[in-house]
Amino acid sequence: MTTVPVFLEIDAERVRDSLQGALEFVESAEGEAVLDFSGVSRIDAKHVSTLQEIASMADFAGVKLGLCGVNVKIYKVLKLARLAERFGFVSGKAATSE
Repeated sequence: MTTVPVFLEIDAERVRDSLQGALEFVESAEGEAVLDFSGVSRIDAKHVSTLQEIASMADFAGVKLGLCGVNVKIYKVLKLARLAERFGFVSGKAATSE
C-alpha cells in the first residue's frame, strides 16, 4: 500500500512559525511529508537551523521528507549548508489532487 504525502505550506510571511509547525508535525508523523516553499523567496540562518532540526527529527522518526517549490536561491543556501542531500525534491502537488 502506498502512502499519500502530507503537504505543509510554508507561509512566506511567517516562515519561522511555519517551520516550527512542520517540526512539531514531523515529531509525530508517519510516512511522508512535503514542505511547500513555493511562496518563499529566501531563507535566513535561523530558518536553515530549523530545517536542520526538521531533517534530524525526520531521520529519527523514520519520516521521508521532501521539499517542493524551492527556488534557486533557497536551493543554493541548502546546498551550501549541506542540507540539500537530506531532502527529496518534489516537482508539485499532483499527488494530493483527488
